[in-house]
Amino acid sequence: MSAPTTPGPAVADLLGLVASGELLAFERMAGDARLAPDLRRRAALSEMAAAEIANYRRLADRLTSLGVPPEDAMAPYLRPLQAYHDSTEPRDWAEVVTKAYVGDAITDDFIREITGALDEPDRQLVLDVLHDSRYAEFAAAEIRVAVAADSRVADRLSMWGRRLVGEALSQAGRVAAERAALTALIAAGDRVDVPALFRRLTAAHTARMVAVGLNN
Repeated sequence: MSAPTTPGPAVADLLGLVASGELLAFERMAGDARLAPDLRRRAALSEMAAAEIANYRRLADRLTSLGVPPEDAMAPYLRPLQAYHDSTEPRDWAEVVTKAYVGDAITDDFIREITGALDEPDRQLVLDVLHDSRYAEFAAAEIRVAVAADSRVADRLSMWGRRLVGEALSQAGRVAAERAALTALIAAGDRVDVPALFRRLTAAHTARMVAVGLNN
């Protein structure tokens, strides 16, 4: 049996990116819980935050086992990810759940697509830490409630969803320009068809928006 392949710098880059996202998602959700209209919803978002920090811990432990300090792997991504969150600060509960539903989902779709370039056990680890579908279902249900209560909310949240995606893609472009190893992993050989990848991301985003009564 051949010896396992030692993960290269690009794998540490990707794990660092995902770990950074999980850590900042924890901070965001814990803070956004204050906008919940009642204790039930506040508790639900707090549970989502707890899952994020648990996922961060798994990724940090894996980086440590590879001999890479988690803070070193995460450092290049904290600024663009923080910039995304700072520029998309929700003003109310409807925007909180739309950010969870739209912003987190398109990130998960992107990460899920590029895991094919990873070897085990890192592929499965990254898949494991993607957001639980129950949270997407919770956010979707909350959006539908908001839209049903006031039809004008649909236009506002549709614009908010477009802004979220635009800001996410802007920061992704910045990361791609600065992290050559990660970009090489994404576009490695024929494993990831980049134009087709973005078409699938766009199609999935459009379907999600329509499913909750919003316009793409």
